[in-house]
Amino acid sequence: MPRPVCFMVMPFGVKDSRAKAPAPPRVNFDALWEKALRPALDGLGYQPVRADQDLGALIIAEMLERLYFSDLVIADVTIPNGNVYYELGIRHAARDKGCVMVGADWAEPLFDVDQMRQLRYPLPEETISDATAAIIRDKLTTAILPLADGASPMFQALHGYPTAVDPARATSIRTYLDELSAFQAAARAVRLADPGQQTALALGLQARYAANPPFIPAVAIEVLYVVRDCAGWSSLLAYVDALPASLQQLPIVKEQRSLAASKTGDHRTAIAALEELIRTNGATSEREGLIGGRYRKLYQSASDPGERSRYLDQAIMHYENGMRLDLNDYFPSSNLPRLYRARNKRGDDQRAVAAASVARLACERSLARNPADEWARPTLLGMAFDAGDVVTAEDLRDQVARDGPAVWKLATTIETLELSLGQTRDETLKAGLRDVLESLRGFGSRSQAVG
Repeated sequence: MPRPVCFMVMPFGVKDSRAKAPAPPRVNFDALWEKALRPALDGLGYQPVRADQDLGALIIAEMLERLYFSDLVIADVTIPNGNVYYELGIRHAARDKGCVMVGADWAEPLFDVDQMRQLRYPLPEETISDATAAIIRDKLTTAILPLADGASPMFQALHGYPTAVDPARATSIRTYLDELSAFQAAARAVRLADPGQQTALALGLQARYAANPPFIPAVAIEVLYVVRDCAGWSSLLAYVDALPASLQQLPIVKEQRSLAASKTGDHRTAIAALEELIRTNGATSEREGLIGGRYRKLYQSASDPGERSRYLDQAIMHYENGMRLDLNDYFPSSNLPRLYRARNKRGDDQRAVAAASVARLACERSLARNPADEWARPTLLGMAFDAGDVVTAEDLRDQVARDGPAVWKLATTIETLELSLGQTRDETLKAGLRDVLESLRGFGSRSQAVG
């Protein structure tokens, strides 16, 4: 009897993983196919076919035929491969079911496919060991068939697709976009309002747009950010906990809830939630940086020397992980210099200067791409102090004088600069930075007097 066909969409040969540890630097996809994927599919009763094994698949028309007619398509999204994503999108649009995404447990899928169901498997080495292959085969054998029965996103989201879509939906979409534009204007108005009015306006925005179903995910998430920035962490917790479970499970919502829990004092629960998010959805610089921040808070509040040392090491480790994952994200690297100097092990002072340089370059890049980045300027000022760069600190002081203290968030930045100054050992540099700090204090005092 002929068997159903499974068309495997995946890279072939040995490819760079493009991921940080614990991922291996390279992946042998041919070994993955031969030792794990193909045997598992064969055992499930499919005829496994991979594109590079079928020369006809090199012709785009025949590739499209295979994506349409195959009983099952499996797309491996372990690495960001353009062909894989292109073919995955075609299958999602072509058939109502029978498409499964798989990937290594350390993979960071691109685009919004990270929110779609997928099977993760362990992949700790470049050339798949027999033990790893056995684990992967077991996972595929157990999970492939239930996942294959899931609905394609296009068929799930667009009722009547592809031949019976209601034409009235086009009018609805235009109406929706008009409403979305009005919401975005209302959200901007909250952010531009007088600080004393922002809390009430943010809660009013929530009541108007996100208090009752149906919830539009894009609107719900933007309301989350407005409530966070303008109404405080307790309001954010209450808002997130009232969202539907489907929205609470979004990675960005989980991140922000963990941060809010920590900001209200529950650091350990926040760490556990973020670690679980990394386990299930992969590490990002943001997630590692958030964990580093929670350990930093525990370090600052601990009284036992042993606990303080352990928390400090954990904070440094997670901030380092975040920095390595994305050198353009200045959040993790900007927190390292003062922690290195607080630990004060051999080489930590040099590490502090290096981390400050990485953060400075990331801030400059962010401002070049987005001049409205509200935290890049104050972070840039802090990094000048952390690097002991008096000349840059003086230049930035002149910019503060031109822009005003609010743009540089001096009300919250001064304390950080004082801590950095206290860790500066070179007396000449310390004197120069102290002069800059006194000028900045003067700017802040004059601003308060005027206010």
